[in-house]
Amino acid sequence: MHIVEGYLPFSHAVAWTAISAPFAVHSARAVRQAVDTSRVMRMRLAASGAFVLLLSSLKLPSVAGSSSHPTGTGLGSVLVGAAAMPTLAGLVLLFQAILLAHGGLTTLGANLFSLGVVGPWMAVGTYRLMVRVRCSAVVAAGCAATLADLATYATTSLQLALAFPQSQGGVTAAFLKFAAVFAFTQLPLAALEGVFTSLVWRALHGVETTPAPRSA
Repeated sequence: MHIVEGYLPFSHAVAWTAISAPFAVHSARAVRQAVDTSRVMRMRLAASGAFVLLLSSLKLPSVAGSSSHPTGTGLGSVLVGAAAMPTLAGLVLLFQAILLAHGGLTTLGANLFSLGVVGPWMAVGTYRLMVRVRCSAVVAAGCAATLADLATYATTSLQLALAFPQSQGGVTAAFLKFAAVFAFTQLPLAALEGVFTSLVWRALHGVETTPAPRSA
């Protein structure tokens, strides 16, 4: 999913960085406030960041030389809120770009927007809607993760289409081409991420609700 270093035209890289910047600034403030709130929030932030790093690092080959992987942002979005996710996603993207050659520094803004902004807000919206219609929180979290994953890849497809429109069909044709390339591997991966997120959600809430053992 991460757009590689130097792949986007300079103007597009700058534009996506400018678009992502306000979300990053707001997110840093939200994370700072969350850290000061309670020990539970600190634990949730740590778990959410680790989850994004773990899943988004599982890079699998896709067709036409591309790659696919889960995103991991759905869990954090429903645990700590979408506002905190640009900071967590940004740290993960920076680590991966510098140490894993996954993504890039010039494309950091574009990758942050798809992974840390669009995906998390899709997750929160899906989760709230499903809970409102009396769906269980476990199922809602899983569906939120699945749709966040797909929304992230749809955004990346749009970013690539805007940068490289087709000579015939323009941006729309290019978007359909890039989305089709990702869909081959991403649809099953998104479904698996939803199932895995549901299991982790259940486990985390079980830990949080279990009383601490009394000291002897």
